[in-house]
Formats: sequence, structure tokens, C-alpha cells
Amino acid sequence: MAQDAPREADHGDRFVRLDDGDMHVVEDGPPDAPALLLIHGSAASTVCWDRVMPRLAGSYRVIRVDLLGHGKSSSPAAGYDVGTQARRVAAALDRIGAGRVTVIGHSTGATVAIALAERRPGLVTALALIDMGPSPDAKIPERALVRLLLTPFPGRLLWQLKTEDTIRKAGRTGFTRPVDIPDAMIQDVLGMTYRAFTQTLRAPVDYLGQRSLPDRLTELGLPVLVIFGTDDRRWRSSSAAAYRAVPGARVELLPGVGHTPIMEDPQTTAALLREFADATAHQA
Repeated sequence: MAQDAPREADHGDRFVRLDDGDMHVVEDGPPDAPALLLIHGSAASTVCWDRVMPRLAGSYRVIRVDLLGHGKSSSPAAGYDVGTQARRVAAALDRIGAGRVTVIGHSTGATVAIALAERRPGLVTALALIDMGPSPDAKIPERALVRLLLTPFPGRLLWQLKTEDTIRKAGRTGFTRPVDIPDAMIQDVLGMTYRAFTQTLRAPVDYLGQRSLPDRLTELGLPVLVIFGTDDRRWRSSSAAAYRAVPGARVELLPGVGHTPIMEDPQTTAALLREFADATAHQA
């Protein structure tokens, strides 16, 4: 049974002890309001939501988690596949008494959000997916450096040689607009293990290979919002059209925005998320 680890000093900032590690959880907003769960992507953390969170926390209990292997959470020896991460998130939500949640996932976090809904259909009210391709063929080939990192040699050596400057430079390749990457995000990547980084990067493609996201979403029958930057350099933005096959799904394309709308255009992204939450979360 999961138990709380010692809480940090910050309000709404805690660790939840799971079977295979501690999950870092941050809460903002009224505790009795409808809950929104925010799940970050690969090599990110709760910090990536900082620019949209204030626009949501006024009316919602906003719950952010660091997936294991990321941010301040533990880094176990294994278990970075999408299904295992979803199981951990479900256990953490049970422990903090979240009740039903509208789940918002960015990139890899979108696949964890869908897997959570599949595992616990009564827990999830609605799904908002940000810049996650619907199938493997939507993936844009990785840059040469990432391909090298995914190769055990010289990948492990390159990972050991990473610095704040190299991480910041690599992070900017996903943006098409000027973004000031928070120092906390850089430190989070510096703290990642090579295993967590590589296995998390592979996890969503493996998940998509089993079944496409539109097929999974159609079976779930939940309200769906898809947000996609038209200039995403990791997933083809044209692939967002495939989500229109999901009954009732709403697809929003953000012109001139790259892979991370929550940081590149937080105002528009937060407005879309708030509108979606207002239409779904309160109904739960």
C-alpha cells in the first residue's frame, strides 16, 4: 500500500511513496475544486507547466506529477514503459484522494494519460493531448545527436559529458519561438539517468506500435481535445487530422508554434485547456 514520504516545505509539494519509488507531486488551486492532472513529456518535469498553471489554478485543483525517472521523483532500475508509468500515476492519485480527473498530457505524457484512462476508466473524465502523434509513421526522424544517444556506445559516454549549456542548446531545437528555459528544467535533465532518458524516449513509439491513439480514444469514448503546433519538429503536425476520426474530438492547430505550446504560447494553450476543462470537468 502506498504511503506518504516526508513532505517538502513548499505548500502543495509532496512525495508519494509507491512500490518502486517516490513520485513527486505538486498541487495548486482550491483543494475542493474539480481536479486537473498535468503529465509532462520525455526529459521534462512539473516545471514545464509553470506558464499555464496559473491560468488553470484559479478554478481547479491542479495536480502535477514528475513521472518516475524525471524531476524530483525516484529513478528505478526499470519500468519506463507507458503502461507502468500510468499504473504509478493511478496509485499516486489514489493516495492523495484526487477523485475523478481531467487529464492533460504533453508529448509522451499524452500516451501516459491515455493509458491511465484505459487502466482506470472510472477515474478519467476527459483527455487533452498536446503535440503527440497518433501513430508511429507521424514521427519525424530523430536528429543525429539523439540517434547517437540512443546507441549504448557512444550514447552512455555522451550522456556523462552533458552540461547545462549542451542541454539548453538541445532543448531549444524543439522550439520555434524564443523561450527562456528555466534553470530548474536544466537541473532536472542533469539529474536523469541514462536508462530513464533512453527508455522514456522509446516508450511512446512502442505504445503507438501496439495500437494507434485514435483507435484507443474511440474505444474510451471520452471528450478529447488535441492541441498541435503547426511547426512541431518531432511529430508531423499534419498527422493531427487523424484525431478527427475520434467521435466528438476537437483539434486545434497553433500556427508558428513548435513541439511545446505550453512554453511557446502558454496564453493560447491555457485558454484552450481552460475552455475544455470548463466544458468537461465540472460536468463530472
